[in-house]
Amino acid sequence: MMTENKDIEEIFSKSVRSGRRTYFFDVRSTRAGDYYLTITESKRDFNEDGAPFYKKHKIYLYKEGFTNFKDALNEVSNYIIKEKGEEIISNTKRKTEEIPEKEKKEKEETKTQEKSSTDFTEVNFDDLGDD
Repeated sequence: MMTENKDIEEIFSKSVRSGRRTYFFDVRSTRAGDYYLTITESKRDFNEDGAPFYKKHKIYLYKEGFTNFKDALNEVSNYIIKEKGEEIISNTKRKTEEIPEKEKKEKEETKTQEKSSTDFTEVNFDDLGDD
């Protein structure tokens, strides 16, 4: 969403889905009219009674941190891929009978969406620039 209205804090937004998580990259405006980035992780989880809820975590990143953040993310990402490859390894799978019925359905829906989805967004931190 692009806007020239200074009263609206959000300037531009991009989202990336990954399983039960969604990451939001939002460009926002300070009161002085400068831009900064917020990165929000939203994860769907379930209460003991099986009711879904969302956990959210947010990072605020200002322009003075872009270069160091981008460099560190690239270095760490490259290290992980070099050491472990791109295949997903998970030791946290629970026994089928321990998974609540609603969570089973959500996992099946997510797998179906991932198989049929071509809605993937590649995020390139080089585009953030060194301003």
